[in-house]
Amino acid sequence: MRVVVTGGGGFLGSHLCEALLRRGDSVVCLDDFSTGDPANIAHLLPDPAFELQHSDVSLSMEVVGRVDAVAHLASPASPPDYLRRPLETLAVGSRGTENALRLALRHDARFILASTSEVYGDPLVHPQEETYWGNVNSIGPRSVYDEAKRYAEAVAAAYRRTHRLDVGIARIFNTYGPRMRPHDGRVVSSFITQALTGEPLTIYGDGRQTRSFCYVDDLIRGLVALLDSSEMGPFNLGNPVERTVGELADLVLEMTGSASEVHHHPLPVDDPVRRRPVITRAREVLGWEPEIDIAEGLRRTVAYFGARPDRLTASAAAIRGGQGEAVPLAAVTTTAAPSPTVPGPAAAASAALPSGG
Repeated sequence: MRVVVTGGGGFLGSHLCEALLRRGDSVVCLDDFSTGDPANIAHLLPDPAFELQHSDVSLSMEVVGRVDAVAHLASPASPPDYLRRPLETLAVGSRGTENALRLALRHDARFILASTSEVYGDPLVHPQEETYWGNVNSIGPRSVYDEAKRYAEAVAAAYRRTHRLDVGIARIFNTYGPRMRPHDGRVVSSFITQALTGEPLTIYGDGRQTRSFCYVDDLIRGLVALLDSSEMGPFNLGNPVERTVGELADLVLEMTGSASEVHHHPLPVDDPVRRRPVITRAREVLGWEPEIDIAEGLRRTVAYFGARPDRLTASAAAIRGGQGEAVPLAAVTTTAAPSPTVPGPAAAASAALPSGG
């Protein structure tokens, strides 16, 4: 199978590309690296079954040759990214999704959408089933991401009804693991970065708000199961074990042996207080559920971050004192994006991308 992965240079996208190649598929990765990292897919470039196209999918999406499936993962996903790039976030959720759907339609291909638990907003129903319509502030600062994904779901469903396109929708809950950017503002990456560099851990609010943390390998298994099915869903993909943010901070401090303090900051506008998926539908229809517990997942993630001390140091300065709309990401060293189209083994010589992430 030949699969197009939009946002394939990002955290989740790179893991999906890798998993598909590992099982024998061919992959076309589309990314403009506005929030992704070329280093995430550097090790895939020598594989003749892997093609990289530097592309802004909000503008156009042209892929030469056969396409059997399209996995649309392109989008800023962390709050600092989408708050800093609000119009781009809306564009990739609307025009980018439509371009991906048109590509799938031209090739009569399976299409899966990486949606998000943010479509539930700050939920009034707990835990969240797929039948819940959500509680979203359509004009709040987070709406650029929430509503972009809600529109993406709506247009994907319309393509299924109107054109009978083979569509699947995944609502992804908090996911963590290797290749997260230390400065991306998500709670797991921030806590690990702060703990390993001796900085205070930043907790928004009193720390009693809850999240459900799914290790990336588990999440990718769910996306592949959805890709291989003909089901639309939507499907909640996440870990149904609920933890407070304060408990996560204690786990990270214990695992790293850090003496970092914990500092509290005001809760961001419209930040959800509780978040936990009901995954009955994914269990029964896709045969999927998480397998890796948080202790093992954090161990692997801490090891990944600890092996990149230079990036940790730069990122610690960027997230010091909490993150908001104006995170000074210029302080973080970034990798130059590769050339616009870099297919297979030729890329290894021409792009000269560093390893790691």
